[in-house]
Amino acid sequence: MNSFSYTRASNVASAVRAVTADRDAVFIAGGTNLIDLMKENVARPPHLVDITRLPLNRIEELPNGGLRLGALVTNADTAYNAAVERRYPILSRAILAGASPQLRNMATNGGNLLQRTRCYYFYDTATPCNKRDPGAGCSAINGFNRIHAILGTSDQCIAVHPSDMCVALAALEAVVHVTGTNGDRTIPLAEFHRLPGDTPHIDTNLRTDEIITSIDLPPKGFADHYAYLKLRDRTSYAFALVSVAAALEMHGDTITETRLALGGVAHKPWRNLDAEGMLNGIRATKDHFEAVGETIIRSAHGFGHNTFKIELARRAVVRALQQAARVGRKS
Repeated sequence: MNSFSYTRASNVASAVRAVTADRDAVFIAGGTNLIDLMKENVARPPHLVDITRLPLNRIEELPNGGLRLGALVTNADTAYNAAVERRYPILSRAILAGASPQLRNMATNGGNLLQRTRCYYFYDTATPCNKRDPGAGCSAINGFNRIHAILGTSDQCIAVHPSDMCVALAALEAVVHVTGTNGDRTIPLAEFHRLPGDTPHIDTNLRTDEIITSIDLPPKGFADHYAYLKLRDRTSYAFALVSVAAALEMHGDTITETRLALGGVAHKPWRNLDAEGMLNGIRATKDHFEAVGETIIRSAHGFGHNTFKIELARRAVVRALQQAARVGRKS
């Protein structure tokens, strides 16, 4: 690990000033991802700005009936918050499916949004990686790519976003609040993360002078019909091969609204609005769910070792929708 300087910010404005004054400075909160990157020499920030003392560690009610999650609230405190468990159970389930209890006790909501990929080659500094070193090439495309993306890829990068929490936030259509030198702005979760394109080293649309302050959940939490399905190599502390957040509004057996987000398949949580719209106004049946799954994987492309994910994703969508349709249904 390289040497670095350290500053503790006392408020949001001073934090923004610190990273603006030094373009190579980075924020540190829980550090559950950044410290790993520094240990492996993937990240070598010369200056860390500690934001753990900022007043961003509360979960608050919103006037519109939604909920505001402070950026520095830990994943554990978010998952076990009574309002989140009751009104947004899909988010609680997704968080608890990720990492380990020890990491969830440290990791923050803002940091979760900013996780870097777990691509083998990204962490191996002896191999070319466009995400780590733009223009170097992508070792995964012709390498061992079992965990890599099947949707939204480019010839520059096939890495996936690793977060479970973000998949549920995508299904809920959460909004991210940020502050920077140009003031405050909001970014819909769907627009926060980027596909790799020809700039795979840029993961998000957050500017370098901005800090995440909170995440807003809308009033509708799909608490009656939801599922978070995570398929992985082992049931503890493993990243998703494929995950699905499924949220339904139902009137009897008829679906009136559908939200679907997939993880482990793309550089960002993946939604297909055309596929979601296929279910609205029809009965919740396996045949209809299978048609949705087929639509979602229609543009999927495997790279050899990860081609199995295409069929796995199709089946996962069907299974998650079946689970969501059953939850809350009276027998």
